[in-house]
Amino acid sequence: QLQLVESGGGLVQPGGSLRLSCAASGFTLDSYAIGWFRQAPGKEREGVSCISTSGGSTNYANSVKGRFTISRDNAKNTVYLQMNSLKPEDTAVYYCAADEARFCTPEYDYWGQGTQVTVSS
Repeated sequence: QLQLVESGGGLVQPGGSLRLSCAASGFTLDSYAIGWFRQAPGKEREGVSCISTSGGSTNYANSVKGRFTISRDNAKNTVYLQMNSLKPEDTAVYYCAADEARFCTPEYDYWGQGTQVTVSS
């Protein structure tokens, strides 16, 4: 059974940091491009970042450029999203998704269940 599990969310003060993890089970991530998405209450889901299978190609939404960093450790079958300088507007449920493609893609086949990130003082 193919499964993605996100972890690392929580409550953090503005300006703080969190690192999200996306772990795969039932398949190996090294053949999959991975995307991170988020959805805030009352808003549409938006793409945050994505990474190619090798990790050599990454993309970021303008709203997170310079603050978030995506990375992957294929040996650990895990992709990470390091989030620094967090703002209240980063509050959302964060999801990771996988697609059997080398590079970032608009559509993803497999999705995790999400992890809540709340940025508040």
